Amino acid sequence: MGHLRPALKLWNLPPAFAWVSVYTLPVKIAIDIRRIGDFGVGTYIRNVLRALGRLDQKNTYILIGTAEKFREIDPLPSNFRSAVVAAPEASLAGYFSFRGILRREGCDLAHIPHLSWVPHYLPCPYVVTVHDVLEHMYRLRDHSGMRRAAHFHLTRRVLQRAARIFAVSNFTKKDVEALFRIPPEKIEVVYNAIDERFGRGHATDADRQFIAERYQVSYPFLLYAGRISPHKNVGRIIEAFSALKASLEKEGKYPDLKLIIIGDELSRQPELRRTVIRSAVQNDVRFLGFVPIEVLRTFYDTAKLFIFPSLYEGFGLPPLEAMAHGTPVVTSNTTSLPEVVGNAAVLVNPDNVFDIMRALHRVLLDQALRDKLKQRGYEQAARFSWEASARRVLEVYGSVTGLNPPAPSLQAEPAVVASPQKPAS
Repeated sequence: MGHLRPALKLWNLPPAFAWVSVYTLPVKIAIDIRRIGDFGVGTYIRNVLRALGRLDQKNTYILIGTAEKFREIDPLPSNFRSAVVAAPEASLAGYFSFRGILRREGCDLAHIPHLSWVPHYLPCPYVVTVHDVLEHMYRLRDHSGMRRAAHFHLTRRVLQRAARIFAVSNFTKKDVEALFRIPPEKIEVVYNAIDERFGRGHATDADRQFIAERYQVSYPFLLYAGRISPHKNVGRIIEAFSALKASLEKEGKYPDLKLIIIGDELSRQPELRRTVIRSAVQNDVRFLGFVPIEVLRTFYDTAKLFIFPSLYEGFGLPPLEAMAHGTPVVTSNTTSLPEVVGNAAVLVNPDNVFDIMRALHRVLLDQALRDKLKQRGYEQAARFSWEASARRVLEVYGSVTGLNPPAPSLQAEPAVVASPQKPAS
C-alpha cells in the first residue's frame, strides 16, 4: 500500500470535516510496545492492543519492540505484525532503528504510548499518550537546572508537534494544557480501565489457601499495591497504620491486623524500613514485592480494605482494581483520584496521617459504610472499559490519517459516563 501522505493535510481540519477523505484503503499504524513490561504503561499497552485486536481487523498494525517483548503480548489477529528493534530505546541506534521501521513499513501513523521516550522527526504523523507529568513536577528536581530545562523544552516540542495527544484523565489533560501550553482541543481524554483479569470473579477457597501456604497470610490485613516511590506516600501509610493499631488496641479490636505492601523497588527506599521501626510495627508490616496478577487478585479479594493515599496520580488504577473485588477503598482527595473513584471511596488528605488513620478506622469498623462502598465500588469499576477507550483511540487514528470512519458498531462512546460526584459519607 502506498503511503497516504496527503492525509497530513487533514490534521487541522475542523471536527465536522475530520472524517472527510478520498482514501478507502486500510492504513498502517505503528505502536511502540517497548515499555510493555513496565508497571502502569505496560498495562495500558497490553489492554489497548487487546481491545484493538477485537475491534479492528481492517487496518494493519506494526508493533515495534525488542524480541523478548513480543512474548508478553496475547494472541492478536493477522493484521497485527511485529517489527523487531534490537538497540536500547534511549540510544541513538534505537531511535534510528525505530525511525527506519516506520519508513520501511510505510506507516501512516505512529502511536507512542508514553512520554518516557520522546520522538523527534519521525517520517509520519504521531500521537502520544500522556499518563502524567510527574517527571516534570518531581522526578527531575535532583537534576541540574539546565538539564531540567532542556528536557522540558524537548517534551513540549514533542507534544506541540504531535497530531493528537491522549490524556488518561481530565486532570492530566489540564496539567498538560497548563504546563506545556497545549491547546485543549488537541488533547483527547481517553480513560484507562482495569485489566480484564481483575474482573473474573472472586477468590476461591483454593486461592485463599494458596496465599496462606505460599505467603503465610491467614490473618486480617490492610493492603497497598503499587509502586514504592516517594509520591506514593507509603511512609504515611505505615505511620497511619501504626496509629490505627494503637487505637484498635485500646478498643480490644483486631489484635492480629497486619499491613501488606505489594510493590517494587523497596531496596531503593531504605527510609521505609526506618519508618516501620520508628513506628514500632516491625511485626505487623510485610513487604511482599511484586506478585503475579492472579495472586494480586486474591490479595485484593481478601483484604479488609485498600489504602492508596498517593500524592500524585495521572489516573490511578489500583483503587479501581480493588473495587472490582468488592474491597472498600480509602484514597486521596487530590489530583486525578476523585475523578477516578467518584463517590465509591472515602477520600482523605494525603498529607495528614491522622486524617488517613481516622478513615481507616471508620471503614474498618462501620459495616454499613463497608457495604455501601462495596456496591458503589462494583459500579464505579464497571464504568471504565478498555473497549470503549479503544473505540475512541480508533476514532482519533481515523481523524489523523484520513481513514474512513469505523462501522457503526465501532463508533466511539464515552469511556465513562461521569458527572461530578461527592465522596462517600
